[in-house]
Amino acid sequence: MFSDQKSFQETFKKRLEQSYSISFDDSTRAQQFVTLSQMVREHISSEWIETNERQRQEKKQTYYLSIEFLLGRLLGQNLINLGLYETIQSWLDDIDIPLEELEDIEPDAGLGNGGLGRLAACFLDSLASMGLPGHGCGIRYKHGLFEQKMVNGFQMELPENWLRYGYVWEVRKSDLTVEVPFWGSVDVVEREDGVKFRHVDAEYVKAVPYDMPVVGYGGKTVNTLRLWSAETSSFSLNQDVLKYKKDTEAISEFLYPDDSNDEGKILRLKQQYFLVSASIRSIIQRHLSNGGELRSLHERIAIHINDTHPVLAIPELMRVLMDDYQLSWDDAWHVTENTFAYTNHTTLSEALERWPIRIFRPLLPRIYMIIQEINERFCKSLWDQYPGDWDRIERMAIIAKDEVRMAHLAIAGSHSVNGVARLHTEILKNREMNEFYQFQPAKFNNKTNGITHRRWLLKANPELTSLLSETIGEGFKTDATELSKLALYVEDPAFLEKLSRVKRKRKDILTKLIYERNGIKVDPTSIFDVQVKRLHAYKRQLLNVLHILALYNKVKHEPSFHMPPRTFIFGAKASPGYFYAKRIIKLIDSVAELVNNDPETKGLITVVFMENYRVSLAEYIIPAADISEQISTASKEASGTGNMKFMMNGAVTVGTLDGANVEILEQTGPDNIFIFGLKAEEVMAFDRDGGYRSMDYYHHDPLIRRTLDQLVDGTLDDKGLFGVIYESLLSENDQYFVLKDFEAYRSAQEAAGRIYEKNPQQWRKMMVKNISGSGIFSSDRTIKEYASEIWKI
Repeated sequence: MFSDQKSFQETFKKRLEQSYSISFDDSTRAQQFVTLSQMVREHISSEWIETNERQRQEKKQTYYLSIEFLLGRLLGQNLINLGLYETIQSWLDDIDIPLEELEDIEPDAGLGNGGLGRLAACFLDSLASMGLPGHGCGIRYKHGLFEQKMVNGFQMELPENWLRYGYVWEVRKSDLTVEVPFWGSVDVVEREDGVKFRHVDAEYVKAVPYDMPVVGYGGKTVNTLRLWSAETSSFSLNQDVLKYKKDTEAISEFLYPDDSNDEGKILRLKQQYFLVSASIRSIIQRHLSNGGELRSLHERIAIHINDTHPVLAIPELMRVLMDDYQLSWDDAWHVTENTFAYTNHTTLSEALERWPIRIFRPLLPRIYMIIQEINERFCKSLWDQYPGDWDRIERMAIIAKDEVRMAHLAIAGSHSVNGVARLHTEILKNREMNEFYQFQPAKFNNKTNGITHRRWLLKANPELTSLLSETIGEGFKTDATELSKLALYVEDPAFLEKLSRVKRKRKDILTKLIYERNGIKVDPTSIFDVQVKRLHAYKRQLLNVLHILALYNKVKHEPSFHMPPRTFIFGAKASPGYFYAKRIIKLIDSVAELVNNDPETKGLITVVFMENYRVSLAEYIIPAADISEQISTASKEASGTGNMKFMMNGAVTVGTLDGANVEILEQTGPDNIFIFGLKAEEVMAFDRDGGYRSMDYYHHDPLIRRTLDQLVDGTLDDKGLFGVIYESLLSENDQYFVLKDFEAYRSAQEAAGRIYEKNPQQWRKMMVKNISGSGIFSSDRTIKEYASEIWKI
């Protein structure tokens, strides 16, 4: 199919005409995209089949369970991994079809939101690229999270219709459908071989699998991402059919439905059980069909839980082993504990899921029984270790205070618990999960996150990839640590000039995109200062925008003040129910209106908020960035992966010593990163002691006072929109230390601007140091550690 240019072009045209009953000359870009993608998928199929057959003989394989897989677009990435991108690009150019235009037709798959989902996607790429047997299990969301639309500066949420025209990369596997039970009751059956349990009067939902190929670099391994879609099963004549259909389809309709009420909580819990129940039975069926034994399942299968959302996989595996295959509790528990591993992604206690028993028990009666038994046995082991310490046992219990604690269940039921950056893991061990660490220290380990450089360098930045290839060879494409060779060129003026031209090329591309989408003309010679990530108070987009407002004030009121031109670029979605975060988005827009239109600051300070941030947009933004904003409150960000993507593309970090920034500092050296603000131990000490007096900073720093007053004095808004932000900083004690870190942040930004403007050659050397030190943050390295130390594959 791709053997030579002539046969490719003939096949391409013939397929398009037969598929759409239209002449090739009249075809649209969308029809051309679908035709090409179908050809690529068929090309992949033979290796996909061979991979599946080969993996039947593998000693062990991994299944990665995640509520999110933030894949991005796949056409270009698949062509790169197959080694066909430049060839197909050339062959299409010959018939006047720009490949880039076809890539832009593809929707981003609506399967994730932020770093959790993007990490899962990177891990799948690395598993396949390293030839390892590793597959993903997730949910096929019909409408994703949401499509963000900005209306008068306010975020509005629309359904993410990424499946509107179907999805060319998926294969529906109706014959592998399983049924997932909800509600009902548990029937106890006395039999000669003991007491058995049976779920009765349940409401069943069909879980229909859609398989997607995960193409490894080089195209020799094609693993599988299996996504489950919820569909109606058989129903009784007494049922309210329309309600049953609506409730069923809601399970796989949206990612993260609002859980501020009981109805939303039930839906989220349904989603989580739906994912794990379907996945566990699919995994076991495949294991048995490959000749495996259930008592040795853990010797052939590793199942990884990505955060707490899939934790119900633990009691579900127990249920299947005991109820469906008659294993004893002890045998089933031995298999279960040695099969599962758990990654924690947060230090925020509110993100550690807890479910009210009054909701949990009726919805999942048999699963609740099993968790009760796990809890009883776990608490007994705690009692044996800490006799009489009822307070400790209550704190560590899986069920307590009328709640089921998912993180506690994950720790109890897994043989490995890992954090995602060295600092994060130490915080888990010494603070958030200290009592669990004391009880079972051998379970805890660190696996610092990584990114796939094939997406975030080869795909996102072909200009830099080409420069690196001609400078240090192509070995970095399969071994990212070879990027360290670039350090030899840090003093090479010719290379530094080429690197500068590459950055300018990417800035020109983004400049054009910003004008097309936002109608804002930005100066590509200005500093591109970028913060793109999920909108949350701890990530401190607020610190960034208050600093912009402070710069505006200094320009307006200090005649001697000088700053190099800066373009501040934001991209972020706020959770639909997160009022405070949505108000920060409105604040960014209002500050943009102010500074972009004031004659004294226009062209000197430009603020751009890019709507509907997603993977395909990130691929434009990240390669163009000069400054990478990684300014979370120290101790609150588990790792971050955006910091790694920016670093790999030559941006210089302005950040706190939080998450993986600590390890980035080690790779770049202190002269090639701008670190500021409180350290993690200082933040945790303030938290223990009740915070700090934020009002002191307001009274003693005139710049802070003027800037904060503008939130409420009508400068930005005359409707009181930003009073809630003002109050959170002053009356509510500034939970995330925005004001305490403000002056340190301002100084770090000033230092970065000074070097960029006054010493461009030094800035270019800093870019080289960042790129050359980024190889350790490849997800290949992370997966190698998981594979050898946790999964044993």
